[in-house]
Amino acid sequence: MLPQAPAVAQAAPVKLVVLGDSLSAGYNLPAAAAFPVRLQKALTGNGIAVEIANAGVSGDTTSGGLGRLDWSVPDGTQGVILELGANDALRGVDPKIPREALAEIIKRLQARGIKILLCGMLAPPNYGKEYAEKFNAIYPDLAKQFDIPLYPFFLDGVAGESKLNLPDGMHPTAAGVDVVVNKILPTVESFVASLAPKS
Repeated sequence: MLPQAPAVAQAAPVKLVVLGDSLSAGYNLPAAAAFPVRLQKALTGNGIAVEIANAGVSGDTTSGGLGRLDWSVPDGTQGVILELGANDALRGVDPKIPREALAEIIKRLQARGIKILLCGMLAPPNYGKEYAEKFNAIYPDLAKQFDIPLYPFFLDGVAGESKLNLPDGMHPTAAGVDVVVNKILPTVESFVASLAPKS
């Protein structure tokens, strides 16, 4: 009888949650075109086993994300891609409020042993330079404070590109989502590698 080849241990997929707003929820797009679905497909295509849950809620603010944090991020989650703040900026919310809400989300996730990749957002220009400076500083400041990785601007390559946005000029088209995925992919791959159990 021939000796059997040892079974190759399949690594269990890394469990991620995208905690976000309409930009990750896939506003006005087919479910298959939403950011978490496209990101999972891209990672899987590169041989990286992940399961990504879409915890994006259209219209959500950082305070809304904090309010639903415990049920949006189930036990067993290893990493969270945190994409919130665009709605705070659109509404001109005092930057102290999203700063405090994001800090609390990060603290609570870290207390549960869950790692975070923070996605930065930039304020629209209509609230003026002073507001933009205060708002835009939130993300690099928090990344430094909590020693977590930062992807500087979630809509890099898509913001302001009319062909890549829906008629509202704010939400990516399916093609726009793919641009976001391609740009963020190397950062997410490094993040996932930091979560994988060390052999």
